[in-house]
Amino acid sequence: MVSTKEPQWIAVNNNALQYFGGVPALVVCDNCKQAVIANKDWIDPELNKDYAEWAEHNHTVILPAKVKKPKYKSSVENAVGILEKGFFHDMEEMDYFSLEQFNRDLWQHLDKLNSAPFTKKPHSRRYYWDEERRELMPLPPIPYEYMERRTAKVSSDYHVRFDNAYYSVDRAYLHREVLIRASAATVKIFSKEGEFICEWPRATVKSQWSTDPNHLPANFKEMSEWNGTYFTRKAMTVGPNTGEVIKRILASRKLEVQTYRMCQGVLGFTKKYSKQALEETCRQALELGKPNYSFIKNSIQLVAENLGVAGYNTAVNDERNKGAFVMGAESMDIERLLSRSQSLAQGKGKGGGK
Repeated sequence: MVSTKEPQWIAVNNNALQYFGGVPALVVCDNCKQAVIANKDWIDPELNKDYAEWAEHNHTVILPAKVKKPKYKSSVENAVGILEKGFFHDMEEMDYFSLEQFNRDLWQHLDKLNSAPFTKKPHSRRYYWDEERRELMPLPPIPYEYMERRTAKVSSDYHVRFDNAYYSVDRAYLHREVLIRASAATVKIFSKEGEFICEWPRATVKSQWSTDPNHLPANFKEMSEWNGTYFTRKAMTVGPNTGEVIKRILASRKLEVQTYRMCQGVLGFTKKYSKQALEETCRQALELGKPNYSFIKNSIQLVAENLGVAGYNTAVNDERNKGAFVMGAESMDIERLLSRSQSLAQGKGKGGGK
């Protein structure tokens, strides 16, 4: 399992039923947050809403194990021990470079274990399981599908952001709000009125971009405020190093539109830091061969601190201090403050003697 979030938890339970070939009358689960919200007295536990709907869909009942009572889940704990002693020890000595490789070997070892005869009783685990399988209820026609529900606004790059990934939407919905319905495997996008727009495989890594060129207008550079020319010109008002960094970011992806948010992020640092600080940070990025948003984000604060007052956007500071009296540094000199304090004390003493 690549994640322990609720969509993947539901998918794992679906896969278990599929492997069993049926549905048990009772499901005993652990007290993980994806399954149970509260289980104080065991008699009436509060289940996660989505897991409760999963049980209802499959016509089964969920009975979580007692908290801190291992005997109520002894079968599971014993099975884990069997797997660890059976073949996990052998598999940990092997190198795997993908989940698919690991699962392939896992299934082979599992089939071998289930088919192996017991040492103290006849037959194998598979033999007894085939008998128990007859007691299962039939699987529902369609597996339960967990759906996350969100709203998002289509940005100037014709993408919506969902779960730290980006999905393109037809150009007709530029700057409009859309509805997102996401399962563990797919992301479906609808208009606010419920009209289906498009569907994407759900991203598997953070910051992944999914872009259909047909969603972008042929002349999107002229139609959208965000385009390569716009960001390059804006960067050159900061300095040549910033301009070069933006050019390299624009060329870093297969589709230029996928870089616009990074460009906007880099140039957006001038809201807090000075152009001089951003230009110097970009110079260092080019020198180190790291002309990307992450490097600049992690470096610009230190550059600004080294530059002192010149490292920050003084225009913002001026606006913040508008209408206020700003003292000079000399007014906070320690000798000056002590002298003034003594003068005040002496004056108060003379006043008290009159």
